[in-house]
Amino acid sequence: METARITEMTKPKLGPATGQSRHAQAEQGDTGTQTQATHGNRVFLNNGEAAKFLNLSPRTLEKQRVIGGGPRFRKFGRRVLYAVSDLEVWANARSFETTSDPDYTALR
Repeated sequence: METARITEMTKPKLGPATGQSRHAQAEQGDTGTQTQATHGNRVFLNNGEAAKFLNLSPRTLEKQRVIGGGPRFRKFGRRVLYAVSDLEVWANARSFETTSDPDYTALR
C-alpha cells in the first residue's frame, strides 16, 4: 500500500488538455498553443519513417540522397533525419495538373 502512495506522489501532474507534464510545459514556455503541425508530434523522422510518410521505398530516399533530387535531410553522426516540414515542401513541389505541364516534364 505504501508503494502505491509513493508512485502516486512521484507521478508528474498533467497540464490541462495537453497531456504534457506541467514541468515540460514550463520548460517549453507552452501557453497552450501548439507549434507547427508535425507527424505524430515529431519534428524529425528517420529514413524509414520518412519513406512511409511519403509512401515511398526507403531505398528510394537513400538513392535520392546520393544522386540528388530528394527532400532536404540532416546528418547527425551516422543518423539521417528528415524534417516533416521539408518532406511536405518537397512533396508539394511535385503537384501537377497534367502530364503536359512544363514543370512536370522538367522534373523527369
